[in-house]
Amino acid sequence: MSEVTNTTQNPFYFILTGIPGFEAFHIWISIPFCCLYAISIVGNITILTVIRIEPSLHQPMYLFLSMLALTDLGLTLTTLPTVMPIFWFDICKISFEACFAQFFFLHGFSFMESSVLLAMSFDRYVAICRPLHYATILTSQIIFRIGFAIICRCVLAVLPSLFLLKRLPFCHSHLLSHSYCLHLDMIRLACGDIRFNSWYGFALGLLIIVMDPLLIMLSYTLILRSILGRATWTERFRALNNCLSHILAVLVLYVPMVGLSMTHRFAKHASPLVHVIIASIYLLAPPVMNPIIYSVKTKQIRQGIFHLLFQRKVQ
Repeated sequence: MSEVTNTTQNPFYFILTGIPGFEAFHIWISIPFCCLYAISIVGNITILTVIRIEPSLHQPMYLFLSMLALTDLGLTLTTLPTVMPIFWFDICKISFEACFAQFFFLHGFSFMESSVLLAMSFDRYVAICRPLHYATILTSQIIFRIGFAIICRCVLAVLPSLFLLKRLPFCHSHLLSHSYCLHLDMIRLACGDIRFNSWYGFALGLLIIVMDPLLIMLSYTLILRSILGRATWTERFRALNNCLSHILAVLVLYVPMVGLSMTHRFAKHASPLVHVIIASIYLLAPPVMNPIIYSVKTKQIRQGIFHLLFQRKVQ
């Protein structure tokens, strides 16, 4: 079989996959997917709008929440252009360049979500353990620097894997096993030496899946130690309640992420349907659940949403 690279004169494309074995029901399967995408887009835009128009929410905690909402929105809009056309119009082809662009933004936003949650854990640590210095430590300038560092970290993490993959020839089947372009899915179609790519992807996965959660756990260990030293149970409950939304967001991201990574590494021969379901949960659960979690569990966000709806109703 002849090798095909990005320098080939003939157009090269990948073929995306919907739900294997359920192709005849794609139009019906599209309904829950469409609802989930709508919830994600409307929910995250609502969070961003409320934080922007409410002066009382221009605080570090909510600025980090707006970063999370932007990341979730970016993750949603990255997969939407390929997932829904497969279900609606059976459009499965994606060009070489478009697939690599989606690969970059998909993994970039995914890593960015982990980085933002890490930054939010630091915010919770300062708020609970250093409350008197909260405003002086997390100034607007510091938050801007943290945001810029998160972007640089994610871009520098994803770019090497992008260039390493792009240099490889593709001469196997063009068929991907998902409705979007994932690194572990694309790399199995390459016919060159992929050992360095695999090790880099594995190291990057450890960096995100292991180091970030460990640092988040360290923050909560320090928070727990500080809470247990407080005099009343009321203060302890209030402090833990302030962290509950963030803890739920961490679980919503990392549980599917670990599941997807383990499936690709150690369950390669599992049913394709299993891979598709786990990948869909990994990519859709955080953007859909985070706005719901923060709207339900955060009183200020809930009041801001009511205020926004009330203003529109009056107008």
